[in-house]
Amino acid sequence: MYKIFKISLIFLSLMTISTMASEILATVNGQTITQEDVNNFVVTSIPGASFDALTEAQRKSVLNQMIERKLFLADAKKSKIVNKTEFTKALEKLKENLILDFWMKEKVEEIVINDKEAEAFYQKNSEKFVQPASVKARHILLSTQEEAQAIIDELMDSQQLEEKFIELAKTKSTGPSGPNGGNLGWFTQDQMVPEFSDAAFAMFKGQISKKPIQTQFGYHVIYVEDKKDKTVLDFKDVKADIVQTLRMQQFKSKLEELGEKLKKTAKITVK
Repeated sequence: MYKIFKISLIFLSLMTISTMASEILATVNGQTITQEDVNNFVVTSIPGASFDALTEAQRKSVLNQMIERKLFLADAKKSKIVNKTEFTKALEKLKENLILDFWMKEKVEEIVINDKEAEAFYQKNSEKFVQPASVKARHILLSTQEEAQAIIDELMDSQQLEEKFIELAKTKSTGPSGPNGGNLGWFTQDQMVPEFSDAAFAMFKGQISKKPIQTQFGYHVIYVEDKKDKTVLDFKDVKADIVQTLRMQQFKSKLEELGEKLKKTAKITVK
């Protein structure tokens, strides 16, 4: 129902794109590419991302894509494609969708959610704001139990446990994380296979597994770098998200009401 009103990527980008200084990053045949242009491109391509958060290599890659886009666009214009009927129809459809996107953005921003409403939602839906316990760990994956036990024995004799673990992960691990020192980053209980998670969550910060942990992938030696207990996010940290959620809920309700109202005054023929 109301498929035409599904929130599109364009609409989401309109809600999140921030105003930036228009520093010129490149010029293509007299046309400039600014930092704002590139950031908008990144935001619409990867929701939640930003140009500032990219690595230097990623920035160069994105800028190169923008340069190529300018060149491709210029070449496409030379082909007189804008004069084709199919293009005109597609352009009209895009304009219609863009009009609806801007209209929806305005309607959503008109909805005011006060602190009392937001806090009531927070209290009623407290389970949604629970961050489960998590572990930050590294591992070394081996093919046999004997190999894994030998690694554990070697680590037990080390005076610099973490440094030695990273070194052995890079040289001995058969897993894809080996080159990164076995780094798995942060994960919750349900993000790893049960045997691995059960072992990791039972360990202390700075501890290695006392015996090899067998899973479907082989035998693991685990090192726990850090742990976080289950926490509940503070209201102030999630208030903005709650306000947006409540706005969208009210918007959908108002949209249905408006749809019914407009139908009553419209001349509609269904064949």
